[in-house]
Amino acid sequence: MSDRPVELFVDPVCPYAWMTSRWLLHAAEVREITPSFSVMSLSVLNEGREVDPDYRRMLDDSWGPARLAVGISRTHGKDAFARWYTAWGERYHVGGDQDDRRAVAIGALETAGLPATLIDIYEPVAGDETDLALRASHDGAISRVGEDVGTPVISFGEGTAYFGPVVSPSPKGEDAGRLLDALETMATLDGFYELKRTRTGGIDFG
Repeated sequence: MSDRPVELFVDPVCPYAWMTSRWLLHAAEVREITPSFSVMSLSVLNEGREVDPDYRRMLDDSWGPARLAVGISRTHGKDAFARWYTAWGERYHVGGDQDDRRAVAIGALETAGLPATLIDIYEPVAGDETDLALRASHDGAISRVGEDVGTPVISFGEGTAYFGPVVSPSPKGEDAGRLLDALETMATLDGFYELKRTRTGGIDFG
């Protein structure tokens, strides 16, 4: 039986997307799926919206990682993006190295075995090739789920795509597989829209 595609749209700076991506990789160890990561952007999503000034500063500093992510995917493929995303997340999310995102991005390029020159597309340039590609990738997620969501967005290739799952810590082993089974079932239901509860505590990267 061929592996089933599961696509996860992430913004590199989102810790919840990072946690979900680790769960998906764990699930791939116990289920016959082919996981892949694509880019959606919280910066694009919140353009023109009134948001808290501190959040706006965070968004303004989030263009670079998203641009680099989509650029890696375009020029070197999704496997290369997955390698970079893992290296980025181990530094940025797990390691807490968040003072200089550009420096973290450069270090992740080296760890992932990717050309250092890719960092040239990091700085935002409205309307350039990378900007258009980022918006197209983002629109690929939003067209499936609508505007009133964030990241991550999960798609099983057919059926309903939706926001989530938000998990902490990331389930492993058969727990990861059972969560995948449940989510895949919900994707078959056209009328499924939302499940949610209040998050408690911090993020457990364990």
